[in-house]
Amino acid sequence: MASILDEYEDSLHRSVSVPHSRASVGIPHSGYVNARLEKETPIFNKQRIDFAPPEKINSLVVSSNQLCMSLGKDTLLRIDLGKPDEPNQVELGRKDEAKVYKMFLDHTGSHLLIALNTSECLYLNRSVQKVRALSRWKGHLIESVGWNKFLGSETNTGPILVGTSQGQIYEAEISVSEGSLFSTNPDQYFRQVYTLEEESGPAPVCCLEIERGIEGKFFIIATTRKRLFQFVGKVPEGTEQQGFSSIFAVHADHLPSFREFPANLGFSEIAFYTPKLRSNPRSFAWMMGNGVLYGTLDYGRPDSILSDERVWVYPSDIDITVNKPISIVLTQFHFLLLLPDRVKAVCTLNGQVVFQDLFLEKFGVLTRMIKDPTVQQIWIHTEKVVFRYHVQRESRDVWKMYMNMNKFDLAKEYCKDRPECLDIVLAKEAEHCFQNKRYLDSAKCYALTQNYFEEIALKFIEAKQEEALMEFLIKKLSNLKPSEKTQTTLLTTWLTELYLNWLGILQGDPSQRNLYLDTREKFRTFLSSPKNKDCLFNNRASIYELLASHGDTEHMVYFAVIMQDYERVVAHHCQHDEYDEALNVLSRHRDEKLFYKFSPVLIQHIPKKVVDAWISMGSRLDARNLIPALVNYSQSASTQQINEAIRYMEFCVYQLEETQQAIHNYLLSLYALCRPDSLLSYLEQAGTNPNRIHYDLKYALRLCAEHGHHRACVHIYKVMELYEEAVDLALQVDVDLAKSCADLPEDDEELRKKLWLKIARHVVQEEKDVKKAMACLSSCALLKIEDVLPFFPDFVTIDHFKEAICNSLEDYNKHIEELKREMEEATQSAKRIREDIQEMRNKYGSVEPQEKCAACDFPLLNRPFYLFLCGHMFHYDCLLQAVFPNLPAYKQAKLEDLQKKLAATSQPSKSHHRPKDADTISLGKGQQSREQIKADIDDIVAAECVYCGELMIRSIDKPFIDPQNYEEEMQSWL
Repeated sequence: MASILDEYEDSLHRSVSVPHSRASVGIPHSGYVNARLEKETPIFNKQRIDFAPPEKINSLVVSSNQLCMSLGKDTLLRIDLGKPDEPNQVELGRKDEAKVYKMFLDHTGSHLLIALNTSECLYLNRSVQKVRALSRWKGHLIESVGWNKFLGSETNTGPILVGTSQGQIYEAEISVSEGSLFSTNPDQYFRQVYTLEEESGPAPVCCLEIERGIEGKFFIIATTRKRLFQFVGKVPEGTEQQGFSSIFAVHADHLPSFREFPANLGFSEIAFYTPKLRSNPRSFAWMMGNGVLYGTLDYGRPDSILSDERVWVYPSDIDITVNKPISIVLTQFHFLLLLPDRVKAVCTLNGQVVFQDLFLEKFGVLTRMIKDPTVQQIWIHTEKVVFRYHVQRESRDVWKMYMNMNKFDLAKEYCKDRPECLDIVLAKEAEHCFQNKRYLDSAKCYALTQNYFEEIALKFIEAKQEEALMEFLIKKLSNLKPSEKTQTTLLTTWLTELYLNWLGILQGDPSQRNLYLDTREKFRTFLSSPKNKDCLFNNRASIYELLASHGDTEHMVYFAVIMQDYERVVAHHCQHDEYDEALNVLSRHRDEKLFYKFSPVLIQHIPKKVVDAWISMGSRLDARNLIPALVNYSQSASTQQINEAIRYMEFCVYQLEETQQAIHNYLLSLYALCRPDSLLSYLEQAGTNPNRIHYDLKYALRLCAEHGHHRACVHIYKVMELYEEAVDLALQVDVDLAKSCADLPEDDEELRKKLWLKIARHVVQEEKDVKKAMACLSSCALLKIEDVLPFFPDFVTIDHFKEAICNSLEDYNKHIEELKREMEEATQSAKRIREDIQEMRNKYGSVEPQEKCAACDFPLLNRPFYLFLCGHMFHYDCLLQAVFPNLPAYKQAKLEDLQKKLAATSQPSKSHHRPKDADTISLGKGQQSREQIKADIDDIVAAECVYCGELMIRSIDKPFIDPQNYEEEMQSWL
């Protein structure tokens, strides 16, 4: 029995396959030339099991990868297909002539029921080796079992249904006790719940199936030879363990709903298809006398679970009187019929035979075909041989069937990963829609195909379906790659032309107003599409030409806005005198360059609004670039309009605090032209510091002079410090103004006196007002009566000057007395200084032998030193080292020079032959010079104590450690 499931390909069997399509299919005009749709591998691939049974095979069942077969009279073979090398053999232990009639294996592969032809039933659990008889079941020939997939486990079947050859349906439960092989009775109960009948009376229960729907509803399907019954009812939540008696009790007095067919095979069989990862079947196939009843299962229906039913008659070569089918198995798209010598696969979509497999006579007559629902494998056996079918890519050609049935959505679903097939489906769907005059749907499908673009476009043009053509082009455009720029450009331009033509036609028809608005919205959506943006931008010149050729200014403006070509938009509004709209565009998009370009036009018509827009732009606008517009405008505008220009210039100067000279000069010119009062206040507010004045003084002076604004000119002269010119011009306006100018040169008394003399001369000679001339003397202390007298005529009497002359003489006397007092104070100060000098000459200090230098802390008397009045004492060289870095550069240079001279005087004479008198004279001179040099060095070095004097105060902000030596010093501390 070792390796009984090692598989190999049977080289002797003959297999005839009828696939949906196996030839090479070339897709015309599609780009998928001569694409082979599928490989030649059949959908149902047969393999023979390498197993030679010692006795004939009576029955075989498979579930959850567990295989059980009955061999001969008394042997049962169990195989876990996950461990095919470890088969398990169990003896039934029957000494009589009983034979295995049928076997039933539950969905878990744990519970095996063995029906004997002696109306007995045996039970075997996967976990035990001993077969037990079910005593309560005795006397009933079991035809079918309905397993409980919802409550069943490996040790308990839960409530199950059992069908007999007499038409009775029993409810039973089998349980395996823990801790021992079996309890006293493994069959917990066995009670009848219903009897199935046909027109002739009770009929064998061929099949039973239990399914659970929503909201606790259960569906029980039971079949006889000609009838299919449905029992529907609810089992209250929590009472499922009590069984299904309540469902059958509802139909105690009347028959449940059923399907009946006239022909009779002598038996029937029903098969179900359960998709992976689902617990409930999705479709069914009932093999009976008239053919196969196929349909889907709808668990949401109230009274019947069966839906979309249809009967597929048997193929013409099947005669139920001669070679009637034996078994049926259902897959996702096919049902397989087992005949005595072959297997036929029929497609559930169209009823066509798509696969046929003949078996050699040496294998014997085919006995049974079953499917393992968990792994979707199909098993067939004779008395000698076991075969297994693998289902491979069953849905490979389903798309074509759906396509031929015009179920295009389903067809596309089953070929979405196969572009060559999807293209065929789309082309067929597009043609179908076109033939049925569903042109828009046809266009959408054609756009997704690889058919020739020109053929499709011409097809819609010939049919005069411009709207469908546009839809086709739009879809085609959306499917283009970014690299296909030429195609994108062509489609975009063509679509624009079509839209414009269509809009032109609709616009002239008032009855098509709604369609026009809808088309216009689509066109605008097309123009503003982000995907088309680059193409439209690169070809905007062509689009503008198309729009212009159709006279569609509305969309030209719309397109320009999308392209952010605001210059064209503003220009359009200006050409049509829509100045407010133009300004709104400028204000909305805030483009400085456009403001500069269109402001000269706009300010001529809406000056106030333009200035408001400029002000709202704030500092983003450079007012210098707007001055040309204002200049042109102000030359031809009225005073009221010029005020708008002044308003913007004032905003720039006072709010934005502009300092550009051109702006201030222009504001100055506007003031000089229209607002003389504001001119002077502006000049005064600007101040008198030439470095902080932003207008051109010379330009301002010339401008004010041209317009006769003398006060403004006087102010400018004052700023330019041209005081004589200011006084001369001020005297033409107001003497008081001239006086204010005359006092301005505070540091130059001579000039101030000269200016006041100008004023005095003007008062005397021009105004001939003696009293006012005398007032000038009191206003300026620099003027004396003798300075003014020459300006008076000879005939003036002295009475007018008597008081002034007396005051002048009194001033002279006071001045002489003041000088005397100052001389006496100077004499007393000189006397005190001489006394202090004499006292200092006699002053001395004492130094103890243990005293140390305040800088180096070494004994003081070892080297020359300095003693200060504060008590600090320093060596000469220590003091020099401390003072030198803090001296000004010129003193450092002088000190170095003095040190060199001192060193030179201390060198001995090189001449040994000079006369003695000459040496004496030279020594005396050198000694005197040396003392003077030392005194000069002392004046620099010892001018003050380095710790108590100003040097220490000046160095308070210097760091203790030189920044240049900081790193080195820091490292020395580590």
